[in-house]
Amino acid sequence: QLQLAESGGGLAQPGESLTLACVASGSSLDTYSIGWFRQAPGKEREGISCINPSGVRTKYADSVKGRFTTSKDHGKRTVYLQMTRLKPEDTAVYYCAVVQKGWYATCAQFDRGSDWGQGTQVIVTS
Repeated sequence: QLQLAESGGGLAQPGESLTLACVASGSSLDTYSIGWFRQAPGKEREGISCINPSGVRTKYADSVKGRFTTSKDHGKRTVYLQMTRLKPEDTAVYYCAVVQKGWYATCAQFDRGSDWGQGTQVIVTS
């Protein structure tokens, strides 16, 4: 049974960078598309990025495109979210989750997921 655990959240100033990690246990990530999601106080959860099983294809929400990068390290069973040029509106709890399962899983839709991690808080404030 795949389990995901996020880490790397914290406090940052606007314009700074943070990198989040999503570590998998119980299974490799070879057959999963993994998404990053976030939920700000009083707002609905938002899918912000997705990476396919091979790690070759990625997709991003407009709100983070050009600032955030997701990558996958198969050996470490880890998916990363590198966040640059952070803004106060990036403040949220960040989660990773399975978007789709299978060797040919895609990121065609990454607005929902399963096998959620516990989340990691990111606060961007001056």
